[in-house]
Amino acid sequence: YPNVNGTTMSGGRITVSAAGSESFGFNRGDSNGTLGSFRRGGTVVGSIGVTGSATSFNTSSDYRLKENVDYDWDATTRLKQLKPARFNFISDDTNTLVDGFLAHEAATVVPECVTGTKDEVDDDDVAVMQGIDQSKLVPLLVKTIQELEARITALEG
Repeated sequence: YPNVNGTTMSGGRITVSAAGSESFGFNRGDSNGTLGSFRRGGTVVGSIGVTGSATSFNTSSDYRLKENVDYDWDATTRLKQLKPARFNFISDDTNTLVDGFLAHEAATVVPECVTGTKDEVDDDDVAVMQGIDQSKLVPLLVKTIQELEARITALEG
């Protein structure tokens, strides 16, 4: 099939390319269960996969993609700055309470977990809503548990 607006199809795979070096490829599924992959500059930086009856959303974590790795930082102090809240979404007619964060508040502690800018509007003055990837908070939680475990061990010793 021909390339139409950055989209190509071949061998059961559809690739959609954005300006620059970003692309998303969707395929029928490979031997690893990968249904689609996100690439930047030819390197896979994320994927969507299926194994059994579960779906996984993966971000790159290979050590070969990283530098300046530091294991010595204070997670507990940062974690205590987060402000978990209970709320309902305005569009939910049942007013079901959920647990979560306000994106702009979480961004002050873990900026990489939030997309968008507080109070952003587009050229037509329509609100551009922020989003949050709560999985980006997991390393902070794990490191805090490790720090607390070390403090408990020291107190018991």
